[in-house]
Amino acid sequence: MAAVLVSLDVVLVFGISSILLRGVGWLGVRRLASWQSAARGGLAIMFLVTASAHFTGMKHDLAAMIPAPLPNDLSIISLTGVFEIAGAFGLLVPKTRRLAGIGLLLLLVAMFPANVNAALNGLPLGGQAATPLWLRAPMQLLFLAMVWWTAVRPDPRHVERPQAEEPTADLKRFSRDGASA
Repeated sequence: MAAVLVSLDVVLVFGISSILLRGVGWLGVRRLASWQSAARGGLAIMFLVTASAHFTGMKHDLAAMIPAPLPNDLSIISLTGVFEIAGAFGLLVPKTRRLAGIGLLLLLVAMFPANVNAALNGLPLGGQAATPLWLRAPMQLLFLAMVWWTAVRPDPRHVERPQAEEPTADLKRFSRDGASA
């Protein structure tokens, strides 16, 4: 039961942050005027929170989760923590948002085998049992979907629509009634 509560902490950080940011949007902050932008901020906060574990005493538990044949080296843990931090900040910058989103999607996919390994082998995380797969897999899908929606998917408001071709010179010579101009 403790593993479920710890796992839900991450979901709660994301959900509560997103709701609070959306509330700030309702109060007039235009950058947070949509659920998409509020969820993007919620993801950034969540990734900063999860990245912090990569630089605390929990880093040893994270390293133990790395499945063979990869080495359970602390440098991998530090690197993935740096990637999470960079991705979190990248989500907030419009020019880097899409690249950060793609990077975070790849990172989430790459780190999922460690969560599977921890669940299957009963490896503890912060003194708690690993998140069971029945909970971890849907959480991972939620985070993948939210990163896709908030950062990678083209914004329908900014998708270029095909333009009609410019009339050729021959067509311009004729007026609407077909007479020569």
